[in-house]
Amino acid sequence: MTQEQILAACKAGISAWQQAFNSQDAAGCAAQYAEDTVMEARPFGTFTGREEIRAFWQNIMDQGFSDVDYTEIKWEPIGEDGYLLTASWTMNKAFGVVHSEHWTVQEDGKARLIADNFEVQGER
Repeated sequence: MTQEQILAACKAGISAWQQAFNSQDAAGCAAQYAEDTVMEARPFGTFTGREEIRAFWQNIMDQGFSDVDYTEIKWEPIGEDGYLLTASWTMNKAFGVVHSEHWTVQEDGKARLIADNFEVQGER
C-alpha cells in the first residue's frame, strides 16, 4: 500500500468510528479497534480488548453522550502501515483531546486502532 492508501484507510476508520458513535452503536465503535487494543480514557481508566472497549462506549452512550466531532486533526505517519491521529473533540455534553490514536492497516485492508489515548477535559 502507498502512504496515500494507508492514510485513506485510517481516515475511513475514524469516520466509521464517528458514524457508529453518533448512531449510538457501541459494537460499531468497538469494531474499529484491534482485538487486543489498550484504550486509555482519562479520567475513567484503562480498557483492554474489544469487549471492555465496547462496554465503555455503551456506558458513555447510556449516559446520553452523543454528537462527537473532531477539530484540529493532525495525522502523522508511524511505522510502515499506520498513522497517529491527534485532535480536539467535542460531544453534546463534554469536550477534550485525543492525545494519540494509533491506526494501522490490518490484514483485511481496513485500518483499526491498536492504541487509543484520550482525555475528557470538561463538561459543556
